[in-house]
Amino acid sequence: MPGNRLGRWMAAVPMALLALATVYPLVFTTNVAMKTRREYILDRFSPTSSLHLENIAAAWNSVGMARYFANSLIVVTVAVVLLLLFGSMAGFALSQLRFRGSSALFLGCLAALFVPFQVIMVPLARVMADIGLIDTYPGLILAYAAQFLPFTIFLMTSHYRTIPVEIIHAARIDGNSTYGVYRRIMIPLGAPALLSVGILDALFCWNDVLISLLMMPSPEHRTLMVGVTSLRGQYSDNIPQFASGVLIAAIPVLLIYLFLQRQIADGVTAGSTKG
Repeated sequence: MPGNRLGRWMAAVPMALLALATVYPLVFTTNVAMKTRREYILDRFSPTSSLHLENIAAAWNSVGMARYFANSLIVVTVAVVLLLLFGSMAGFALSQLRFRGSSALFLGCLAALFVPFQVIMVPLARVMADIGLIDTYPGLILAYAAQFLPFTIFLMTSHYRTIPVEIIHAARIDGNSTYGVYRRIMIPLGAPALLSVGILDALFCWNDVLISLLMMPSPEHRTLMVGVTSLRGQYSDNIPQFASGVLIAAIPVLLIYLFLQRQIADGVTAGSTKG
């Protein structure tokens, strides 16, 4: 019908424009990364005449990007493991175990979601400095865990609330303790949500610059996203090399979005159905 066709076009055109606006920065960055410095100075918007992959190699080797990549991989992996462990435990307790103050505790986790990191960054830095965790892996890992734990608890609590309580009662009748219910019942049933939340937490930690810059000021301890900024400071006139560093930092995130987009969507909507 003409009306249905018009409605589809009215929905498709804005979505196409939004998709174009999302893809264009990546295309522009890739195009700049493949140019020579002279080509970029002459015309930064024109397509490159040839692929200069040496820019990527130069960006990788110039400021120790391999070390920054390893730092990010270590910190993000450990932080996500801690977030999933404590987030799933707290989600199980707040959703299935009835104890005094559980509702207030859950509301406190929700309230923590609305507190910007800029509000707590100075007290956090002073506490970390007092206990000697500035410029250490444990310091950054704990900072990530503290910052993103409320989000993880909220999503895991929302997911666990969809599990029928009869399953918990049946597990207890079979002789399972609270820990046994968590390990044998809640972890397997919560695996899809754990995967989705883990992906989101990994993306948050990987893309972070502010927390990493605050907790890891030394050049040798920088994460990848912070290390990319040093390309611009040291090679301020070599924009293609800087764009190559940005492309290197974006590749893991792009791969995650490409292959795990359904799990990311499930994680974003995990708390929208119940609870």
